[in-house]
Amino acid sequence: MARITLRQLLDHAAERGYGVPAFNINNMEQGLAIMEAAAAVDAPVIIQASRGARSYAGDIMLSKMIDALEEMYPQIPLCLHQDHGNDEATCATAIKYGFTSVMMDGSLKADAKTAADYEYNVDITRRVVEMAHWVGASVEGELGVLGSLEHGGGEQEDGHGLEGKVSREQLLTDPDQAVDFVRATKVDALAIAMGTSHGAYKVSRKPDGEILAMNVIEEIHRRLPNTHLVMHGSSSVPQALQDMFNQFGGEMPQTWGVPVEEIVRGIRHGVRKVNIDTDCRLAMTAIFRKVGASSKVEFDPRKFLKPAMDSMRELCRERFEQFGAAGNASKIKVLPLSEMAKRYRSGALDPRIGGMTAAA
Repeated sequence: MARITLRQLLDHAAERGYGVPAFNINNMEQGLAIMEAAAAVDAPVIIQASRGARSYAGDIMLSKMIDALEEMYPQIPLCLHQDHGNDEATCATAIKYGFTSVMMDGSLKADAKTAADYEYNVDITRRVVEMAHWVGASVEGELGVLGSLEHGGGEQEDGHGLEGKVSREQLLTDPDQAVDFVRATKVDALAIAMGTSHGAYKVSRKPDGEILAMNVIEEIHRRLPNTHLVMHGSSSVPQALQDMFNQFGGEMPQTWGVPVEEIVRGIRHGVRKVNIDTDCRLAMTAIFRKVGASSKVEFDPRKFLKPAMDSMRELCRERFEQFGAAGNASKIKVLPLSEMAKRYRSGALDPRIGGMTAAA
């Protein structure tokens, strides 16, 4: 069995100083591309599904598909993660269908559109942590509202994302509050807000310190050196893929994503999980356009999907190597959920803050 919890995987990544790309999927082709790339470079995998993906594919189909990928690639530790869970039920049903990790995004209310206050976030995240840890599953929390520092708002993705404008303070995770949040909730990983956002249209120019606040990551890591940090909305939106998309009939405005070198900088300061979705979509859809334009009589979906899978596989391979995950899959001995549950109950996995374990 190669199904691994997020906590065990990120503990290993922290020990060895690497980051793990977390790729969103909706279908078989994306899953195969990710696993083929991982197998090629011996990298552990985080596959994550949003509520939109679960609705699109169906929980049973998605669950069985991951079972198949696990059976096809038993040598690759695979974490199945719920991306942006909006309430307790979303997280509980994810665990029911085989997810070994869930994100409780209490930065927004259950409608996934309205900014929540800090007390709400702490309360709902703590309750999800208690539920998940009883069975050994991991929990990622979020503090601060994901959104652009350039235009002061968020981007909707699969029905999730802040609506309207918020203050710059809300778009940046407060380091002091981060310490309190980890202590109060006992999350296994913390997604922080520092200027990244969902979708392709993140910023209108190459990011700098004004619109990508990497200093926030560095300060939170200084105060919480034992907490695994997460960067959301971290597709790099490669220029070559934008150009191909537009060359063959697309109309994507010029945009910039999160530079790989900035992600690597984050990995040096405690970032262990890096969310990537747009890059994978673009890697495939640019090829769809190329095939369609090059052979206007082609109607076999496989002639579109196979080269698209090849393109996504190459992108995933690059990220595994760039983030340092390559070469680590074979070094991990996967622990079952039951063993992780025992460790949670014993207090062995409680957060360590300032050299002290968080009080039960």
